[in-house]
Amino acid sequence: MPQTKTVSAESARKTAAIFSYGNIISILLPVLIPFWFGASMFVYAMNRHHPNPRVGYYTQWAAYRFYALIGAIIPVGTFFPADIRYYLATWAVLAIIIIPWEIRDLYRIKKEQWYDTDYTDNHSRHP
Repeated sequence: MPQTKTVSAESARKTAAIFSYGNIISILLPVLIPFWFGASMFVYAMNRHHPNPRVGYYTQWAAYRFYALIGAIIPVGTFFPADIRYYLATWAVLAIIIIPWEIRDLYRIKKEQWYDTDYTDNHSRHP
């Protein structure tokens, strides 16, 4: 029998910010970009269809930004000469674009009014 469960407003707010924090940390420490690329897929899969639709909204937009910018590096970076300055310039451009955008979303997440969300757990194993 399905059970009704509740996600607290505070939990939803924190969950909505996870992808943005991951984006900021991975851009500030570029060695983490490949690791965050993999981990972010898990975070996206877990949070995109969260019971609170605002969590999914913020997760989806943070993912769009990250995957678009990182995805652009592959075709562009393929033609870079063996000079680290090109990679550093690309990293600076990524940082200039993504960090302010993520900070803006974190601010919006913090200021938004969050509510407890009830949902039905159809996969409950309890009788």
